[in-house]
Amino acid sequence: MHKTDENDQQATLELQPVSIPDTNLPLAPVELPVDTVLTEPASADAEVPTLPEPEPEPEPVTDPEPVLVSEMEPEHLTIALAEPASDAVPEIESVVPEQAPELEPEHVAAEIELVAPGLEHVDTTEQEAIAETIEPVSVAEPDAISEPADDAQGETMLAPPAPVALTVVPTKVQFSTFNLEPALEKAISELGYEYCTPIQAQSLRYTLRGYDVTGKAQTGTGKTAAFLITIINDLLKNPIQDTRFIGEPRAIVLAPTRELVQQIASDAANLTKNTDLHVVTLVGGEDYQKQLRQVDKRPVDIVVATPGRLIDFLQQDHLYLGLVELLVIDEADRMLDMGFIPQVRTIVSRTPHKDCRQTLLFSATFTPEIIELTSRWAMDPIMIEIQPERVATDNVEQLVYLVTTEDKYKLLYNLIAAEGADRVIVFNNRRDQVRKLADNLYRHGVSCGLLSGEVAQNKRVRTLEEFRDGTIKVLVATDVAGRGLHIDDVTHVINYSLPEEADDYVHRIGRTGRAGSVGTSISFACEEDSFLLPNIEKTLGQKLPCVYPDASLLAEPPPFSRATHFKDESKPARSGGSSRPGQGRSGGGKPRPRR
Repeated sequence: MHKTDENDQQATLELQPVSIPDTNLPLAPVELPVDTVLTEPASADAEVPTLPEPEPEPEPVTDPEPVLVSEMEPEHLTIALAEPASDAVPEIESVVPEQAPELEPEHVAAEIELVAPGLEHVDTTEQEAIAETIEPVSVAEPDAISEPADDAQGETMLAPPAPVALTVVPTKVQFSTFNLEPALEKAISELGYEYCTPIQAQSLRYTLRGYDVTGKAQTGTGKTAAFLITIINDLLKNPIQDTRFIGEPRAIVLAPTRELVQQIASDAANLTKNTDLHVVTLVGGEDYQKQLRQVDKRPVDIVVATPGRLIDFLQQDHLYLGLVELLVIDEADRMLDMGFIPQVRTIVSRTPHKDCRQTLLFSATFTPEIIELTSRWAMDPIMIEIQPERVATDNVEQLVYLVTTEDKYKLLYNLIAAEGADRVIVFNNRRDQVRKLADNLYRHGVSCGLLSGEVAQNKRVRTLEEFRDGTIKVLVATDVAGRGLHIDDVTHVINYSLPEEADDYVHRIGRTGRAGSVGTSISFACEEDSFLLPNIEKTLGQKLPCVYPDASLLAEPPPFSRATHFKDESKPARSGGSSRPGQGRSGGGKPRPRR
């Protein structure tokens, strides 16, 4: 046996087997040379001294270690080659330098961070063509992951599949540079939009080419238009020539709340007004038969729905999702918080496999749960993260009043009565608190509306319209109104109680200061919820000014001038009768015949 000692000298020692007599007496330790080679003992019962395990022989110099791309450039990207040929290393090493010219300062429109592999191959010629027209991110994207080598060169082994995350700095891009379908481009122009928002600019350059995308962006950043433009352009560009049937949509958009679904459907109607695409809205709390008539009217192209009502249609065989080409899941983090993920899983299982459809998922946060859902539902998704310089817009002036619980309503009434509070949204955490608060304001002569989950959908729609047109001055709401609502000219947002989640605070105050206007956010911090402030400030990245209100703002309100108006609508319906129209699924019977 050959062994290298500390002086790098090699010596060979060959000994005869050591014979140890069979005895019950203890044996003295046998000292053997380090390089002694032992054969089998003479007796099976003999005690054999324990020798240190010999160190393994070093691998031959001719067998190189696996090549790690991470040692060359991106520190989070690892590609291991099993048994590469001798010329495999130079080929891999040339991958990263080839991308270097694209990252010159004059071509960089955004900062990119590759977090992990997971993309299909992207044609660099097509990428460079887009870069020249829209000045997007110049990125060593899927080309940096080369195609698997031949068997002679070794097998490419990727790390565990994970999306590629792009952290992007906003750039100014015109919609016209994407070569959209004429009818869609005309609708965008008629709506007065010329430049993309950051999430639109960075996601459209991938979604219009068919890639799955997961986008992280705050509410109000324009992500709704990003996925609607992708859907509409794809449907117009690839019309179906064969016979179509009723109830077989080509695109599905899922959103967690009725209000958000209504808003998305309204935006879709504006963008499809120059086309013959049929958009159907499905939400709970409205007449099922009325929505069914919209489905039956003619072949549907886009369905915008809440998960529960869409499942109702699926269970009644009124919709078939086997031909869905595009699937959008909006506000995925909110879906998770509200417990809708099991329903979404059911819906996704009815659609084609993820490699046969395009999947777009948008979320305000990238939690581990969202990442897991993304890898499950999307095919090698590109993750685009828009990091604003500030979480809250600079157009919103934020103020916190330190006030006791007993004085909160006095402060609210006097703030609403003050000059300049023309259109106010008051947020509270619970339905019963919202109802009581709205009723007290109404009895004090304030024109106000109530928006919460217990209010019927038709009343919620009517209340929002009255708030938009100025018929009512104050909207008292739970967080159901905190996301997805686009109401112009809201002058004040008042947090009567601080939200338990800091993200909800950001969404609440985002209802004001929109479209370049200036708004005010006022929060009440009493002894019960003031401990929530540090987490909110940490999320905002800034300290909030906390002051005590002036004595004039704590003056007693006048006596009630009107009777109670807002009653509890959450009581269960009387048993023994059929459900009211729109309160559940449609009646039984045989499934509708397909036309």
